[in-house]
Amino acid sequence: MNGSSGAMRLAGVDIGTLTCRLLIANLSPGGQLIEVRSERRILRLGDGVDQTKQLSAVAMDRVLQCLKEWREVIDASHVDAAAAVATSAVRDAENRDEFLDRVKREAGFEVELISGEEEARRTMLGIRSGLPQGVTDVLALDIGGGSTEFILDCPGQPPIVRSIDIGVVRLCERLLHHDPPTDEEVRQAREWVARETKSAVAGMGNYQTATFVGTAGTITSLAAMAQKLPAYEPARIHNYQLQLDTIQVLEQTLLSRSKADRTGLPGLEKCREEVIAAGAIIIRTVMETLGMASVLVSDLGLREGILLHLGSETR
Repeated sequence: MNGSSGAMRLAGVDIGTLTCRLLIANLSPGGQLIEVRSERRILRLGDGVDQTKQLSAVAMDRVLQCLKEWREVIDASHVDAAAAVATSAVRDAENRDEFLDRVKREAGFEVELISGEEEARRTMLGIRSGLPQGVTDVLALDIGGGSTEFILDCPGQPPIVRSIDIGVVRLCERLLHHDPPTDEEVRQAREWVARETKSAVAGMGNYQTATFVGTAGTITSLAAMAQKLPAYEPARIHNYQLQLDTIQVLEQTLLSRSKADRTGLPGLEKCREEVIAAGAIIIRTVMETLGMASVLVSDLGLREGILLHLGSETR
């Protein structure tokens, strides 16, 4: 326990297909997270996994170098407990054990490989910790690098989770081969996303009346771009109401430019130029398919959920 407050200091690492994230925070006895330090790096661990079913040596090395640095940061932060999880790219890779063994041996993390359903459950823990007053039923959308999760969460009922194998990296590698993508590539991408979205929500229950909430890098980046933020400001992004017509305009801006010409667009995180158009296609198509006119942006998600889950296990 840190200090006399009874707070626990926890560290969580999310090893994603596109991005790796670190969060160190104090968890109060009342369940509030107070951030101590956070970092995220776009390291593209999942490059090529859709085709080869292998994590490449160069991608593993990139992530391991980052994790070794974060191990030192965590050790210097005197945490009470730490957890690391891996998601879609590692789930799909046939050489996952080699990677997880290296992470344990070289960086000292015992990584938990979580299912799409467990990823969604912890993401919802994070989202729920920061929703505005009065929000009860939630349909959450978590667009990742390798997969996208739909989570219908209504108080008093078990959450309904659907995970589809479409993420920004996978969509780029499978369909968006030109720079910028051709009209035909975009058409095929929309058809794929619409088909999978309809399948995901079929039999899901009354999602139409739930508050539609989006989390993760695509949606937070589009919220930053909508506001033309020169630097990422969590307070301006969290609980921002992003309109479908704004997303449609941003998507067209992105699809009309090459990756190089997207660099420096206000609000667009460096290194996200290559995948942001795919992300815009996904969120636009999902919203049009579901009939959603706007999405409530959550800057909280899996990282925070990892810590809240860890705290509940550690107390």
